[in-house]
Amino acid sequence: MSFSSTTKNELCQIRGEDRCCQIAELSALIKVSGSIGYARGKGLSLTLTTENPAIARRIFSGFKRIFGLSAEILIKQNPTLKKHNTYLIVVQGAEEILIALKIIDHSDGTYKFEDGIPEGIATKECCVRAYLRGVFLGGGSLSDPEKGYHLEFVTNDEPYAEALIHLMERYDLVPKIIQRKNHWIVYIKEGDQIVDFLNIIGAHTILLEFENIRIVKQMRNDVNRLVNCETANLNKTVDASYRQIEDIEFIMERVGLDYLGANLREAAEMRLENREATLKEIGEMMDPPVGKSGINHRFRKIEKIAHDLRVKLNVT
Repeated sequence: MSFSSTTKNELCQIRGEDRCCQIAELSALIKVSGSIGYARGKGLSLTLTTENPAIARRIFSGFKRIFGLSAEILIKQNPTLKKHNTYLIVVQGAEEILIALKIIDHSDGTYKFEDGIPEGIATKECCVRAYLRGVFLGGGSLSDPEKGYHLEFVTNDEPYAEALIHLMERYDLVPKIIQRKNHWIVYIKEGDQIVDFLNIIGAHTILLEFENIRIVKQMRNDVNRLVNCETANLNKTVDASYRQIEDIEFIMERVGLDYLGANLREAAEMRLENREATLKEIGEMMDPPVGKSGINHRFRKIEKIAHDLRVKLNVT
């Protein structure tokens, strides 16, 4: 089961909400996943489409609880994904329902579809959360956080997508919008904001799972960075040690280590005896101990002496 399906199944378990919240959620579901038809003599019909059986049951129960009617459920097999069915929840004579949910306005005798989020549907705090939950159930998806952080809603027109953004901004969320073919996509890619959204819509169990995965990923990334850093430092230490030993052996072969003087000779001999040691470790072995910058200064002098000798002896 996908991360999106798991999230939606959890949301479908939410019970005991006030009627206003149930109306807000159902209105959002219709707005993003419903279609309206008209037949002469029969009036308006409403069809909601979903591939999630839990959502289909929730929509059916919503019509029963709020309006006291039984919708018709049709099941069609998806020709591209044969293991998945498509559920169609159909309501005939849906005019009064659509008016009550503020999907359409019929006050002047003509049918007028409401743009954006219907006024009065998502005003109270509880109703805003329910409305956003309905939007996610009807047209939302959430990627597996192991693969990346991405939450999106598919909408049919730009004004509605913009209205959703304004609604989400009430919670300091910063969603973005992009057009994909004939749809407008509202999306969030920041992990912290996705967590906030899951909390807003009441997906608390999946929120904890999402956070656990984020923590493990962060720890894994931190370990990888630490290992990479340690590897880089080790490579630098090995490279520096190799160059220092090369210079010291050149000086020893050509003029002898006494050519260096007491302090530099002590550092050179300590390096030859401890070829894998860091500068700090070599400095601590000195008597008296020498700081890292001090021992580094000595090796720079040795490097210059070796360079000058090569130039003088015409050795490349």
